[in-house]
Amino acid sequence: MSSSGVTPSSLAELLSSDNCVKLAGVDVDGILRGKLVSKKKFLSIAEAGFGFCSVIFGWDMHDQTYLKELKVSNAENGYRDMLAIPDLSSFRRIPWENNVPFFLVDFFDPETKKPIAPCSRGLLRTQLGKVQEKGYEAMAGAEYEFYTFRTPDSSSASPASFLQQNPPSQLPSLTEGMFGYSLNRPVHNKDWYYDVYDTCAKFHCDIEGWHTESGPGVYEAALEFGEVSQMADRASLFKYVVKSVGVNHGITPCFMAKPKQGLPGNSGHMHISIVDKDGKNLFARDSMDDGAKWTDIAGLSDLGRHFLAGLLEGLPDIMPMLAPTVNSYKRLVENFWAPVTVSWGLEHRAASIRLISPPTSKAGATRFEVRTPGADSNPHLVLAAILGCGWRGVEKKLEIPCPPLALGQDTGGSNDLGERLAKSLKEATARFMRRESVAREIFGDDFVDHFGGTRENEVRLFDEAVTDWYVFS
Repeated sequence: MSSSGVTPSSLAELLSSDNCVKLAGVDVDGILRGKLVSKKKFLSIAEAGFGFCSVIFGWDMHDQTYLKELKVSNAENGYRDMLAIPDLSSFRRIPWENNVPFFLVDFFDPETKKPIAPCSRGLLRTQLGKVQEKGYEAMAGAEYEFYTFRTPDSSSASPASFLQQNPPSQLPSLTEGMFGYSLNRPVHNKDWYYDVYDTCAKFHCDIEGWHTESGPGVYEAALEFGEVSQMADRASLFKYVVKSVGVNHGITPCFMAKPKQGLPGNSGHMHISIVDKDGKNLFARDSMDDGAKWTDIAGLSDLGRHFLAGLLEGLPDIMPMLAPTVNSYKRLVENFWAPVTVSWGLEHRAASIRLISPPTSKAGATRFEVRTPGADSNPHLVLAAILGCGWRGVEKKLEIPCPPLALGQDTGGSNDLGERLAKSLKEATARFMRRESVAREIFGDDFVDHFGGTRENEVRLFDEAVTDWYVFS
């Protein structure tokens, strides 16, 4: 969302009829962490910022501190405060909470005033800055699939207690059966269906396309295309809307990568393109290249080819940023329309990177759809990873390392069809953190050590878990 003219001097007038403001930052898992403050408090900290406990980067999504303490937040430094500064350009009002004003915040080191390493909004801004230094802008679009389950609405039993007492595998789906793109299924829950769509528009995370996906109670939303930094914010806030709106309808959404065995998982596909100051698509070639090495890239510019090469070369090293949980790798398996290799192709939905360009689409719509991320990923980290790897390819003028998949050709995990991506979070994290990792080159040691440490924590907890898979003899 644009700033709409919001400045520190205009805040008092903007909030003249309000008595409080809600603030939130994004943690490494993509979870919004924040609080409500009085208007008086907000006006006093809108420019200088305020102290925010760093423990949100010292614990996991269940508020359990990491077994191995990390540099930013730990017992030794007393889980000290970070500096949180509101981003005035993120202003919007929360329609389901009496239109209370809402702002996102960024996190900085209180001494150096530099963004802290695990601040995902700051990481994305840094990668975007490399593109903007050339006078260009990055554009993006996000698509999210998610399952929906029936739970008590807010007027009856607590949805949280209901979920605790009922195993996820036994929760009733909102609808049954496999009905992708159904016009009839949404009619069964039309109040919720249209409430989500309308509320997203009011909260400035507009939906461009909204339909059922194949699977019981599965829906997919394509968010309105826009600038990368705004897209990442809107993607995070979309999940906030869906979860909040569902409460009053007795519906709980699930953005896990793989909620149900034997059924498709939840993807979080990202579309990316680069434009110049006039909005011209820089991935599009001015005219078709009849001498291209592969016909798939005949309509792709040299910049676009280098960007693709950077994505392909970096993909194996950034997997935890795209697939951040143990469960993520249950989705990335063969035969479920989920990419499992370093692969690409023109209009190819089995590949990790789907190229959309002439001759099958208009030049102005030329872009890459990165199909590896799941719905459980942090959109700021996903877009930072995509931009970082792609722009590294541009700067180094990398060459595309592998041929495209032919139409009708599936990856299938075969070695001759591209390098197999990590099969587990443990494997992915080890590659991400290794000394010669592309991730370290792009994002620096501080981020890789912190984020990698958080993933190592999840792996260790999983290794110690006794799950339903085990049968007592």
